[in-house]
Amino acid sequence: MADKQHLYLVDGSSYIFRAYHRLPPLTNPQGTPVGAVYGYTTMLWKLADDLHKADGPTHLAVILDASGVSFRNEIYDQYKANRPEPPEDLKPQFPLIRDATRAFSLPCIEEEGLEADDLIASYARAAAKRGWDVTIVSGDKDLMQLVGEEVEPDDGFAPGKVDMLDTMKNQRIGIPEVIEKFGVPPEKVGDVLALMGDSVDNVPGIFGIGPKTATKLIQEHGSLQAALDAAPDMKKSKLKERLLEGREMAELSRVLVQLKEDCALPMQLDDLKLDAVPKEPLAEFLAHHGFTSLLKRLDGGTGSPARKTDLHPAKQDNQARAAAPEGSRQALPEMPPVDCSAYECVQSMERLEHWIARAFAARKVALDTETSSLDALQASLTGISLALGPNDACYIPLGHGGTDMFAEKPEQIGRDAALAALKPLLESDAVLKIGQNIKYDLNVLARHGIAVAPVDDTMIISFALDAGRSMDGIGGGHGMDELCQRHFGHTPIAFKDVCGTGKKAIPFGEVPLDRATEYAAEDADVTWRLHRLLHPRLAHEGSTRIYERVDRPLIPVVAEMERNGIRVDRAALARLSEEFATRIGEIEAEVHEIAGQEFTIGSPKQLGEILFDKMGYKGGRKGKSGQYSTDQAMLEKLAAQDDAPIAQKVLDWRQLSKLKSTYTDALQAAINPETGRVHTSYSLVGAQTGRLSSTDPNLQNIPIRTEIGRQIRTAFVPEAGNVLLAADYSQIELRLAAHMADVPPLKEAFARGEDIHARTAEELFGHVDRDTRARAKTINFAILYGISRWGLATRLGTEPDEAQAMIDRYFERFPGIQRYIVATLEGVRERGYSQTLFGRKTWFPRISSKNQAERQGSERAAINAPIQGTSADIIKRAMVRMLPALQDAGLGNVKMLLQVHDELVFELPESEVEAASKVIEKVMGEAALPAISLDVPLAVEIGHGTSWDAAH
Repeated sequence: MADKQHLYLVDGSSYIFRAYHRLPPLTNPQGTPVGAVYGYTTMLWKLADDLHKADGPTHLAVILDASGVSFRNEIYDQYKANRPEPPEDLKPQFPLIRDATRAFSLPCIEEEGLEADDLIASYARAAAKRGWDVTIVSGDKDLMQLVGEEVEPDDGFAPGKVDMLDTMKNQRIGIPEVIEKFGVPPEKVGDVLALMGDSVDNVPGIFGIGPKTATKLIQEHGSLQAALDAAPDMKKSKLKERLLEGREMAELSRVLVQLKEDCALPMQLDDLKLDAVPKEPLAEFLAHHGFTSLLKRLDGGTGSPARKTDLHPAKQDNQARAAAPEGSRQALPEMPPVDCSAYECVQSMERLEHWIARAFAARKVALDTETSSLDALQASLTGISLALGPNDACYIPLGHGGTDMFAEKPEQIGRDAALAALKPLLESDAVLKIGQNIKYDLNVLARHGIAVAPVDDTMIISFALDAGRSMDGIGGGHGMDELCQRHFGHTPIAFKDVCGTGKKAIPFGEVPLDRATEYAAEDADVTWRLHRLLHPRLAHEGSTRIYERVDRPLIPVVAEMERNGIRVDRAALARLSEEFATRIGEIEAEVHEIAGQEFTIGSPKQLGEILFDKMGYKGGRKGKSGQYSTDQAMLEKLAAQDDAPIAQKVLDWRQLSKLKSTYTDALQAAINPETGRVHTSYSLVGAQTGRLSSTDPNLQNIPIRTEIGRQIRTAFVPEAGNVLLAADYSQIELRLAAHMADVPPLKEAFARGEDIHARTAEELFGHVDRDTRARAKTINFAILYGISRWGLATRLGTEPDEAQAMIDRYFERFPGIQRYIVATLEGVRERGYSQTLFGRKTWFPRISSKNQAERQGSERAAINAPIQGTSADIIKRAMVRMLPALQDAGLGNVKMLLQVHDELVFELPESEVEAASKVIEKVMGEAALPAISLDVPLAVEIGHGTSWDAAH
């Protein structure tokens, strides 16, 4: 035995949740979820290996929480009351995690009525008193109270030292690191925690006192008690009031955060001696749960399981890790590598019928279409690929051969005959059709009279699971190539590799069939594999509800909206383009006159030189390129100066130029020659919070608060005899904030139908006029987006200190909002993601980034994501229910055309406006039910008219 004993205490609970959120769900051969078990096992394995290399412990134990209730709940019944129940698929894994620990022949310690932290504290103190060194394997801030040297060792022992090891950050935590984090030594950490509280554990602290203020108070006064005693003599301030009012809660909190260091030890210290890891129980455990890669590592690694050095990855695993960042790939179901040579080119009706029969028997088929362009509503169908399993795929060419009448055409089934044969399969309720962005395929095939259903979409499944997150923490898109590379380590054949690029590019219909088959069938094959991998995760990760009840049923709805399109008045757009061109020329001349010379206004370099070098305006700043910044913020800042009229002229020029190029010109070019309508494309994965996004053309960013923007909307018109109807949720995000943050004044105001901005102005400023209402409106929305004092100051045109005072006053009047913000950020930091009321997850992998801009950007987005995401979920639920409700009401002539943020646009006969309005208002107003019963009503504003603008 070594002269100096060194005990490692592993906080097993933190390992469990890290493992659960880090890896995709897996099931063992018995069908039990074991994703967290697998992750925990690999983490424990790596820890033991790393500790051996570092000449690590002589003794080791894993400490777990026995239950969610401890003696602290008797002191304060709300302790940890905010913590959600563990996910359903994690609960059965807790006993298996204990089995995993014992499989390593390591002590696994837990005790009813005590938290793991208390057991860790008691073991740490007992060991340090005997002169042992102790390392606590955890990053938990509460345990940092224990760091340091034992001040009262038992007789005859030198003092032992206690430090921590945060394996997530690969950091040792000693006294200097604790002081760096808290500003106080470890023995004072409990005092700081008592003042600031902990929203995760529901330790109350003192409301309004954060980490910085708590640290400052303890630094100045030396202890919590001294700070509280000093409060009566402090000068009048909000801090004094908070200390006086919150004294009782702070003293209670000090008891709650104090670790219990005198628990009876369930196992004696000497019994924690770390011996060799016997191979047999570990091998049996790994084999039982199907952890074949770990079993191979145990059998084929460079070490032997009879020694602690055994826990080395096998050589081939090291090579794989070098090829891809850790966590960039998921554990895979058993599937062979992609083999494009295995695919079949189907060129006869006999073979097509063979594949159709097999697809009916399989009950699910991956589907992909090949077309002549990316526009689903104008492209011609070139071929269809199907997949029934890994490497079990085919391509059915339908439109191959040169476009010239003399070009040789390969053998292929006639398009009409093939589609007639495929139609029963593609429309059968008994066969699931799987696609990657299948909305495109639905629209292509709908033009041939085929209504594909039911469907699954791997792109949208991936989004429901991993919005904002990628397995390697970088990127995180949901396109097929990216998903294939991320999950399978395979790069599919690129379109440019079969069709070429530039002037030498050829249509897909001219690609030789052998090469076309490899490319097209591989897409279907990969889509099938992605579904096999991703779909089981929905249930395991609690995402089934959002996918099955919101996203999946929305696919055909959005596809139909795209096919409907919306009519635009080409002549009106042309007139606007001419007007804009004239005004742009006039503004350009005015700018040149002010500048005293002609220059290219659209050139940032030339504009910067004019503004700051020639005209001498202050505040110019150069970037790395050496040229001045002339972005919108800079121009708006200059425009606020009375002596810089040129800045506003340039802003006007930019706005008109953008509107002309982006809308009045582009919309004319976007009119479909067959339908005479504009057909935007909606993405169900385009916005991280779940909002739909619109492209080709983007109809969601037409400005509505300016006269010019409204002019563009007047060009959107119905067919003769019809009108356009716009139904818009009124202030839905503020309503949801009132509900989610539990803000009684706001809930009452909404229930009474009050002007919410006027109510906020009354609360903040004591009176309501045009100015205070406008400022209140800005504050209402800005705070929901996590705005900083500087950001709010810029929006209000005031000083940062005054803006901060408004923020403070807002939180005083509406404390629920601040509690919501704090709890949301704490939850995201702990779990890695936020959630909407309907369970949609948005991941924020950079929420703890060392880069301040990245971290603060993530924090702002995380504050708003649950609210904006819930809003998006609600309008999606309304869209799914809308057409069936209209049909049931005998209003089948009403067509849903557009979704723009909180608004839906319909086209309908004028005679049906009244009846349709009642149905639309009811569906939208009740869209959250029955899943969620909101504390505030959802108000819907409806208008109609002969243009989109007139409908508002």
